[in-house]
Amino acid sequence: MLFWFILAIHGTLWLVLLSNLVYLRRRRLTQSERAYGGFVSIIVPARNEGHNLPRLLSSLLSQKYRQFEIILYDDESTDNTGAVLEQYSSDPRLTIVRGGGPPPPGWTGKVHALYEATRIAQGDLLLFLDADVEFEVGWALASIVDAYNIQPERSVVTAFPRYAGGGLLLVSLIPHTFLTGLPWSLVRTTGARSLGAVNGQLWAISSEDYFRLEPHLHVWNRVLEDVQIGRYLQENGVTPVMVDVSGGVTVHMYDRLNTAWHGFRKNAYLLMGGSPIPFFFLLSTFALAYWLCAFVSEYFLVSVVAQKFVSDRMSRVPARFSLVAPLSFVMASVLQLDSAFAHWTNRVRWKGRNVGPRGL
Repeated sequence: MLFWFILAIHGTLWLVLLSNLVYLRRRRLTQSERAYGGFVSIIVPARNEGHNLPRLLSSLLSQKYRQFEIILYDDESTDNTGAVLEQYSSDPRLTIVRGGGPPPPGWTGKVHALYEATRIAQGDLLLFLDADVEFEVGWALASIVDAYNIQPERSVVTAFPRYAGGGLLLVSLIPHTFLTGLPWSLVRTTGARSLGAVNGQLWAISSEDYFRLEPHLHVWNRVLEDVQIGRYLQENGVTPVMVDVSGGVTVHMYDRLNTAWHGFRKNAYLLMGGSPIPFFFLLSTFALAYWLCAFVSEYFLVSVVAQKFVSDRMSRVPARFSLVAPLSFVMASVLQLDSAFAHWTNRVRWKGRNVGPRGL
């Protein structure tokens, strides 16, 4: 009985994975030399991002696309963020907003920073980026604008990028989840709220839809704001569309494995339901599907490694991380437990601030 249950799980994972490969193949970032095509407001939250900002700002300011502004919200940084921003402040395309204090009670820092930055945005299209993003080619912004413009009305475009940096034993599970956790081809056809999601590292929406719905105001107290924003937009008729930008956009999430662990600790429990009963159900299912299954049949071990190999190739993660896929999934289970205990005991902190237990 257990064998057939695991087989059903793996069959579903493979079906979703392969359907998403087809989906993304049709939505792959292609080179565009367009210099104009609507004004874009690029909005970036930054708290202690001095190590990431030179890479991000240099790559943005060298884009061939000409009609854009960058609004960067410095959220009470205590590192060298301010000094880095001074080096770029003479460029008229960059507007720096200095946070005047901690976010209002209940608001999460990133959501508040983005909401405040949108108050001065002038663009027809709003492009939200994390500070660890890098546009590796000069045509990336133009191509993202083109990718948005060819979508049906009432769409929000989000990204499947390349991942680089440290902690890839854990970080490489993010693109794997994108490819196996949600059947993107069904998002528009079903209209189901539960299928809505955006990747908070990069997403674009028309200013008309944004200010009509005010998604950040809706998720003002959420840690997993991107999942909630995707669901909120989906239920209000703005459909998430994922585009493969791995050929031109890279995310440098963490520099070391321990930093990745602490970063994911704030989210892992919330991704697994955010309360004890769904958490233990999803934890058990995850462990059974991805590493306990190896004790049932060696064929399931082959399936796990093969799935990870496919997702790693799509996200351009080095092949050596595919070969140790079971280790990644075992670590993920331990991380999920660590995250749960941290949330239950109110010990979750990130960048010097407490992270409250606000789940899905």
